[in-house]
Parts: sequence; C-alpha cells; structure tokens
Amino acid sequence: MRADRPGPGEELSAGEVVDAREAASLILLRDAPGGPEVLLVQRNPEQRFMGGAWVFPGGSLSEGDSDELATARRELGEEAGIELPDDSELLRWSRWITPAQVKVRFDTHFFVASAAEGAEPEVDGAECVDFRWLRPQDALDAGAREELTLVFPTIKHLEQLAEHGSVEDALQAARERKVLPVEPRVVLEGGVAQVLMPGEQGYDEAGAG
Repeated sequence: MRADRPGPGEELSAGEVVDAREAASLILLRDAPGGPEVLLVQRNPEQRFMGGAWVFPGGSLSEGDSDELATARRELGEEAGIELPDDSELLRWSRWITPAQVKVRFDTHFFVASAAEGAEPEVDGAECVDFRWLRPQDALDAGAREELTLVFPTIKHLEQLAEHGSVEDALQAARERKVLPVEPRVVLEGGVAQVLMPGEQGYDEAGAG
C-alpha cells in the first residue's frame, strides 16, 4: 500500500464536492515491553467502504451522540467491544477532513486514550472481523510489506505515534497539541493519484475543489 495513493474507500469523485460527515475515531494505546502499542481493527473485507482496511475504531456521529467524545466512546464499544471507564481521559489529537476530490468524505475528530488494565478487544465479526495490538512502527512496516491494508490518515497518525516512547508521553503530547483542521488534497499525475499534505509542494496549486 502506497501512502501517497488513495486506498479502499477513498475513490475519487468526478462530480460535485460532497459535504463531509462529522465523525470521531479513538486511538487506544497501551504500554508494552517493546514500547507503546495501538489498537487497530480490521473492517470486514465484504464492506464496500474501506473493506479489509486496518483502522482505529471510529465512525459517523449518530442522533444519540451528544458530541464527538460520545461518538468515539460508542464506536470503540461497537467495533472493539471495549467500554472505557467514565473517568477515562480522552484527549484530542487531530481533526482530519477528507480531500474534496474523494467520493465519501468525513470531518473526523481523532482522540487518544489509555486502555484500562487488562482490556481486551472483542470484534463483532460483522463490521469488524479482527484486531491487533501493534507498535505503530510495526504496523507501518507491515503495511509497507502489504501484510496490512492501511489508508492514508491511519498511516499519518501511526507515523506521529511512532515518535512516542510511552503512552503517557503520547498523552502529554496530546495535552499540549493545538488541534487545527487538516485537509489533504489529491492531484493526478500521469493518471496516478497523489495525496498532498498542507505545506507540501503543489498543495496550494491543487486547489480546494
């Protein structure tokens, strides 16, 4: 899987720009002897949207959710079978908006949290079919070997998380982060889609639509 190309569920649109649906995702971390690990769940390969991809638990806001935090908690429970204690600290990590050129778009608030002692995921076998606790760099390496299907936002978040030596280090970084919306853009070069991040060469020229 190339990090510069749209992955499953990131098909480009040839029509009008669609509105981004509000969503939330939870990056659950735990400490391990080799370094902090992150929980990834595998979406059912039979699903049309992001089928087979390994992602952080998450999804769209529903009518019953009071805010993005509630969505993040609910999705963790639905997709990974983990209920966070009421006093768990959920910290904002980032806000990603799907490129305007992509068919299915989300405005996703990413949160980080520490897993409770002994917490073990249990996927439902329908929406999600598997899970793994992995060190961020190990997940990236597995993606590079095409052993895991990773989509662009997951890759970028794993790269950031790989810089931290403990869960508390990552949580402290979240406490100090200034979260601003990030909206990558897609350009076609020779028939190949390339994803550009803000600040990268060609981003401004790509335009917002």
